[in-house]
Amino acid sequence: MIRYTKCPLCSSSDIHPALTIVDYTVSQQPFAVLHCNACTARFTQDIPSQTEIGVYYQADSYVSHTDTHKGLVNRLYHLVRSRTLQTKKNWVSKHTGRRTGHLLDIGSGTGAFLNCMQTAQWQCTGLEPDESARKIASTRYGIEAKLPEQLFQLAPQSFDAITMWHVLEHVHTLHDYVQQLASLIKPDGKIFIAVPNYTSLDADLYQAHWAAYDVPRHLYHFSPASMEQLLSKHQLKLVAIQPMWYDSFYVSMLSEKYKNGKGNFIKACWNGLRSNLKALRNPRYCSSLVYVIEKK
Repeated sequence: MIRYTKCPLCSSSDIHPALTIVDYTVSQQPFAVLHCNACTARFTQDIPSQTEIGVYYQADSYVSHTDTHKGLVNRLYHLVRSRTLQTKKNWVSKHTGRRTGHLLDIGSGTGAFLNCMQTAQWQCTGLEPDESARKIASTRYGIEAKLPEQLFQLAPQSFDAITMWHVLEHVHTLHDYVQQLASLIKPDGKIFIAVPNYTSLDADLYQAHWAAYDVPRHLYHFSPASMEQLLSKHQLKLVAIQPMWYDSFYVSMLSEKYKNGKGNFIKACWNGLRSNLKALRNPRYCSSLVYVIEKK
């Protein structure tokens, strides 16, 4: 178990409890989420260590590892995935200015995004900790993802694009990872980090039932301000933010289930729409954000 006395992002001791969140996916255990007044990051307290946390991922409903279609929310997830894959591909091409290149996807899951990029003639490397997800990627797409430890064995400045789609919030060695991203990206390359945004309206509406807190698997809960501070510590800078519009609906559907014990499709869609309408005025309030990053 890991207990923080300082913020894991900025090392400030100006921290205090913000919420108590239940792990609705696996253990039903409560976990405290603390808030840092200095950088505005939030983080989960008393998290399992890196060697202990694996049991908290063992759920049939964990869609990124199993590709499950069980339940309405996961079926809807798969319905929109082909569209989101194309959107991600377009973001990579737009911000790198390249139609092809070398791409590293950290947390490649069952391989759908890597397959999309390989089809577009990108040379791809995937890293994935979950054995069942790697097997699905191999069987379905012929993708042989590597173990995450190999991140630190890759050659410096060898990638035009590095992507982490909802992965950074899971990483125990946060600063080591971000520093390695800075090392691996080419001078003109771009890093794409997608994480939930607890400053969104849907997070405010659902509070302790907001599904994107996803404790204890999510170790950190980022705001745009805290992300910028983290990047600056590693000589990286934010160059653009891309909103992930579908996430507010997906998260709201799960949050309704957590809050009321059953899903309320209409209310979830309404709250997801309300969140997106607020984010239309300022994308930094979207339920999930993609941070586009380059070297300083």
